[in-house]
Amino acid sequence: MANDLARNLITAGVHFGHTVSRWNPKMKPYVYTRRGMIHIINVRETLRGIILAKKLLKDMVSSGKDVVFIGTKRQAQKAVKSAAEATGMHYVTNRWLGGTLTNFRTIHSRIQRLDELETMAADGSIESESKKRASTLKRELRKVKSNLEGIRKMNQIPGVLVVVDARREHLALREAKKTGVPTIGIIDTDSDPDTVDIAIPGNDDSVKAIDIIIAELASSVAEGKTYYKAAPRDEEGRKPRVRRRSLARAGEGGESEVAAGSDNASPAGEPAQS
Repeated sequence: MANDLARNLITAGVHFGHTVSRWNPKMKPYVYTRRGMIHIINVRETLRGIILAKKLLKDMVSSGKDVVFIGTKRQAQKAVKSAAEATGMHYVTNRWLGGTLTNFRTIHSRIQRLDELETMAADGSIESESKKRASTLKRELRKVKSNLEGIRKMNQIPGVLVVVDARREHLALREAKKTGVPTIGIIDTDSDPDTVDIAIPGNDDSVKAIDIIIAELASSVAEGKTYYKAAPRDEEGRKPRVRRRSLARAGEGGESEVAAGSDNASPAGEPAQS
């Protein structure tokens, strides 16, 4: 299995790093050699990162946590969105909004605004406004939807962030570090591996390489969901309250006294056995 994955990754060009002049010295442990002016990434380290990332994702998802896939560069947008939709998770493909994790309450209010605007568009309320007002509302709807469509169902801080290109998604990684959210990142030789918790060294400009890695991670997310058993909820989506039986206090009625002393009770008219 690992050999087939390594072969597919090499065919996709995952081992091609950036030019020597653009490398980050912290990536030295992940570099196998240099070919001409290009660094060659050690594919064994790529496989090692994928294995660690899959284990983390499986554990987190099986415990009920969500995953956010982030890839705003053109080469990663399709793979990230497809993986998130296939696993029922969240994604960001347009732009990471500052405060998505550190100011989640405000972001959640913007999601509510998106629902409100979509409702207005559906029932024709926007068209009933003046031309200028309708144009403003439509523009707001397009902007908010493009930024928040992938995380509109995210009701809590996620358990893991998966990013493509750690340099490009530095804002998301910085917020994850502040909030204590573990991160997984596909990093090229020009990136800093210290910005992510689990580094997957690879060519983050290769569409095929990104597709293969994200698909592998998504398979672990799907597997983790099969192990997760959600708590039962009522019709309104709330967890049912567990009622505990309370012991009756002694002396608050004959029934409680009989219940308390039923083990030592004797038939009526006969003295109790000591």
